[in-house]
Amino acid sequence: MKHVFIINPAAGKGRALKLIPIIQEYFKGKSDEYLIKVTEYPGHATKIAREYAQGEVCRIYSLGGDGTVNEVVNGIAGTNASLGVIPAGSGNDFIRSICGEYNVREVVADTIGGEERRIDLAMANGKYFINISSIGFDADVVYNAQKFKRLPCVTGSMAYLFSLIYTIFKNKINEVIVTIDDKKINLKILLAAVANGRFYGGGMLPAPDAVLDDGLLDICLVQEVNRLKMLTLFPKYMKGEHGQIKYVSFLRGRKIKIESKKTISLNIDGEILTGKDIEFEILKGAINVIYPVGTIKECVANF
Repeated sequence: MKHVFIINPAAGKGRALKLIPIIQEYFKGKSDEYLIKVTEYPGHATKIAREYAQGEVCRIYSLGGDGTVNEVVNGIAGTNASLGVIPAGSGNDFIRSICGEYNVREVVADTIGGEERRIDLAMANGKYFINISSIGFDADVVYNAQKFKRLPCVTGSMAYLFSLIYTIFKNKINEVIVTIDDKKINLKILLAAVANGRFYGGGMLPAPDAVLDDGLLDICLVQEVNRLKMLTLFPKYMKGEHGQIKYVSFLRGRKIKIESKKTISLNIDGEILTGKDIEFEILKGAINVIYPVGTIKECVANF
């Protein structure tokens, strides 16, 4: 078995690079072939992953944050390669949906020795994503969080919290048409989160009941609210306790389309794009993911 480790040197303020000696130590005395590739520019992880995924069957590991995971996913989608996620970024949200807490010194061995399982993959306007895509307010939060992440001593969770407060005071409401399979809904929304996984934004739970292998996308719609209600909404939203709020609704579907009169922000696993018409689709069992040894529930890496 060939193992390819794709490392984003910028992720987690250099945290991923610190895992290289641990990888090298793991393979000492073993016959398995392994390669370590360090990315040099945005999108490079996709190029590296595609190159190796199109050859012999191999395991390709993402060492970085959720943005690195997304790049690797877009490189291996449609191939027989398996995805391993070794969290070393600031948010590390996708991995929370598949495993339990572990120590950073064990994460490499646990992931390499883990078992493969097929889960769903999703698409937004032709781009693959494995975790959560969203539009509106929270996409703006992700965009603004990038500014705070650059500050010294600011963790991923802190950056999203600061961004959340900042974005509340720049609140935008979008008038949209949401089509879920064959059902159309006209409404004004603060945000819409379309989820395969459960967590994003450094541990927030927009879709607490999302399942990675049920062949469905979970969509959370938050309708137009004023700033005061937003301040009461988001503590619950962060904990996944927003289901009882009357202006929040949860729906499921295989194909979802969101049409807006104005250009809106689109967050795809942490990458921000823009558009007016956005189409989402779930691809059941479309990717092989490695589940770390002995882990099932949400994952928090102890760095």
